[in-house]
Amino acid sequence: MEREHPREVINAACAKYGEDVVIDWCVAFLTGEISGEDAYGSDLPKLVAITGSANPGGWSHPVDPVNFYWIRVWAARAFLYIWRDDAVEALAVVADDPAWRVREHVARITAQRELGQLVDALLPMLDHELPRVRAAAVRAVGAAGEFEHARAVEALRDDPDNAVRVAVERALERLQRRLDRELG
Repeated sequence: MEREHPREVINAACAKYGEDVVIDWCVAFLTGEISGEDAYGSDLPKLVAITGSANPGGWSHPVDPVNFYWIRVWAARAFLYIWRDDAVEALAVVADDPAWRVREHVARITAQRELGQLVDALLPMLDHELPRVRAAAVRAVGAAGEFEHARAVEALRDDPDNAVRVAVERALERLQRRLDRELG
């Protein structure tokens, strides 16, 4: 059985419930207004709607709380496909989430939507142990950062991971183009 792309899942949820309702659910999942217990309990239909799965995560019940971070991942992912300006506040809440996948999604959304107000909160990710997290943070800074953020990105020019080094060069080029000024 082929799974639907997350974009289609979110679009279907919006068609059924309305975009504002789906955004409200995602904000509530991100901020903890809907707890992990409730997400797999009374609010399970909301989680099913944004994941497209009758059993999000495929775990046995009761779901081990160690997996509750996935709720925030799935909620954040929705903001790659739908948007409302107040969602940035929820993303700010989880910019330092203990789960790296949540932070990585915040960086991806920051880059896609050019959310400059989140860049400072993402700078600690430039030192993350996982290259994909560092690369996501670099791309976010390149897309939404300011001149004063360039040094933090430049510090990763010699990163041991090639994907991070490539992201650094592209981010610096993008920053320079966006800001219309030399960085060095």
